[in-house]
Amino acid sequence: MSDAALVKPPALGRPEMILRLAVNAMFWASGFIFMKMMTGAVSPVGLSAARATVAASALAAFWLMRGELPFPERREIVPWAVLGTLNGWIPNILTAYALTQITAASSAMIQASGPLMVAVMAHFAFAEERLTPGRIFGVVLGFVGMAILIGPAAFVEGGGTAIGAAAMTAVAVCYAFGSIYARRLEGFRPARLALGQQCFSAVVALPLVFLLEGTAALDAFAANAGLLIALGTLSTAIPISMFMWMIARAGPTRAVMVGYLMPIFATSFAVMFLGEHVGLREFAGGCVILAGVWLVSATKR
Repeated sequence: MSDAALVKPPALGRPEMILRLAVNAMFWASGFIFMKMMTGAVSPVGLSAARATVAASALAAFWLMRGELPFPERREIVPWAVLGTLNGWIPNILTAYALTQITAASSAMIQASGPLMVAVMAHFAFAEERLTPGRIFGVVLGFVGMAILIGPAAFVEGGGTAIGAAAMTAVAVCYAFGSIYARRLEGFRPARLALGQQCFSAVVALPLVFLLEGTAALDAFAANAGLLIALGTLSTAIPISMFMWMIARAGPTRAVMVGYLMPIFATSFAVMFLGEHVGLREFAGGCVILAGVWLVSATKR
């Protein structure tokens, strides 16, 4: 079927949307754990390069199995480049760097501010994404949960630094702009956009890592091959494909609610696999965030 023949499917219902958000968040949150495990072993640029390369390879294999070549059509070049920058190599490098400064849980919590930015941007960019009273209340409630989670005490307790927090804030901004841009793309298949995003990210990050680190990067990749493959497939290829699909089906304001749920999974994984501590503040903030997600996703466009 050609892109021009694509017909926009009906919007997702509330139960299905919540389920897809939760699954997407679970996969995406695992990336914080995999990257944290490799902190000090693979550089931030190296993590970005390996992550994108593995993800691009997995997505390219998917398209080859479908009988289609994983190369951009002329009209896809610009979208692939923009998404590969805003949702790819820049936020990947910043996230990997932030994890050298602050905990995995705190990193995910800061990134959860993305939906707040997208909701405001979408209000001005799309007529169907206006901030109705119900959505405003949900966004505000989510912001309250964010304030509980990433207040000053979070950084004091986690031993984080201001520069790490700033890096994750920049990540949230990149993803917000990327989500708005993706929503503006008409007639593009979400899975193709996911492929292009990772391909362009790899094209930029791979030369960069070898320019900065030389062949030493190969030794780091080989020593952490298992974790890098998991990062590129489970934490990148799968969730980004799901995310692009949800943007097309439900719009950016609802799709980026995955950012609200991600800290819940990331924090749980950090406790289980990294031994990070989570107290009453984190639990309370998570519950408030979930309430905000429910309200925003339940409000009709």
